[in-house]
Amino acid sequence: MSGSYKKRVLGNGLKLVAKSIPGRQSLALGIWIKVGGRYEANSNKGASHFLEHLLFKGSRRYSCRKIKESIEGIGGSLNGFTSEELTCFFVKIPGRYLETALDVLSDMVIYPSLPASEVEKEKTVIIEEIKMYKDQPQSHVYELLDELLWPKQPLGAPVIGRVESLRRMKRKDLRLFKEKYYTPANIVVTACGLCDWNKLDRLVGRFFSCLKKKDLNSFSPVQEAQDSPQLKLSYDDTEQTHIALGFHSLRRDHRLKHALNIMHIILGANMSSRLFNELREKKGLAYEIGTLPRCYHDTGSFTVHAGVDNNKVIEAVALILKELKKIRDVLISQGEFKRAKEFYLGQLMIALEDTLDHMLWFGETTATIDKVYTLEEIAREVNSATPEDIRQVARDIFKENNLNLALIGPLKEGEQRIYSRLQLG
Repeated sequence: MSGSYKKRVLGNGLKLVAKSIPGRQSLALGIWIKVGGRYEANSNKGASHFLEHLLFKGSRRYSCRKIKESIEGIGGSLNGFTSEELTCFFVKIPGRYLETALDVLSDMVIYPSLPASEVEKEKTVIIEEIKMYKDQPQSHVYELLDELLWPKQPLGAPVIGRVESLRRMKRKDLRLFKEKYYTPANIVVTACGLCDWNKLDRLVGRFFSCLKKKDLNSFSPVQEAQDSPQLKLSYDDTEQTHIALGFHSLRRDHRLKHALNIMHIILGANMSSRLFNELREKKGLAYEIGTLPRCYHDTGSFTVHAGVDNNKVIEAVALILKELKKIRDVLISQGEFKRAKEFYLGQLMIALEDTLDHMLWFGETTATIDKVYTLEEIAREVNSATPEDIRQVARDIFKENNLNLALIGPLKEGEQRIYSRLQLG
């Protein structure tokens, strides 16, 4: 994956970044907007996600059906997503159809029709989506954890929104939200694969130069002042108890970000990991067990998630905490460290062979920290990490006053018994 990425900034502030990969026939295109759950208030919670859905419902020159047919009719695929800090619309197509795909995507993003009938219809669809997630404890437990990590803050509320805020939203509210945040300084266009830079550059200028220059979007920084362990229990008559054990962690551009990811691999990213080996292979306490690091502009979280036997919750939590304490207190071996680094770089290299995954990778870093890395740069940074860095990250994160536990299941033990186990020593 060697080679440079080309970048240009239009006069209105919109960024274009692209990478041509020889030998590919496919092209992945993305339009990124710097807006997501963090930019919303309680009154419009879920607006970013709602708007993302609606942009597929029709634009100035393309009906809902025509949007899908225009991309799928050339052998491509079309999708979008909303996160805490970004919204993205993307396609993967045969490279020769660049102009068609960019025409469709740009018309969706710049000139959505937002038909009133679709606003009301999609509102119902998203409310059903919210209900679906609440019926899935393995997903809902993360919502409970986020409420503990960032109480009464945008990061602590679900990106999908809440039923009350969605019901209040009208077409005019979404139109105003779109006008405020979908501005050129907040937009990044990315392309990867079979890519003619000169043609792409010319087309992006043609489709996006109409946008007027405006200020960059911003959101309020998080407030984190936790001074003791926190617990949130939700009763549900499930066959197993779902656990999410979370800690405040590192921001996206922290100097130890690669050490954090290596620690994640050692603890819970694969079948060789410590938690998988201890909880599943040795003790048989869980079928699903793993870890998840999440990094944002100014903060992050590190989560251990598991589904365990209803009668073995205490034992499972105690064993998880034991493993976290161990990686904090005992330096990892060179052999384990080397295997984790190789897994990290190997998985990244494999992912970057796919034009869509590659585009999503550098699109996110460009849209969030205005930085494009090469695989070689990442490899140098990862290879400069040390076992001492892993221990430093663990010491910074795995503190008793930084511990949060969310549980969903048929809990009968009472809060105090579980709370007494929330000790890292």
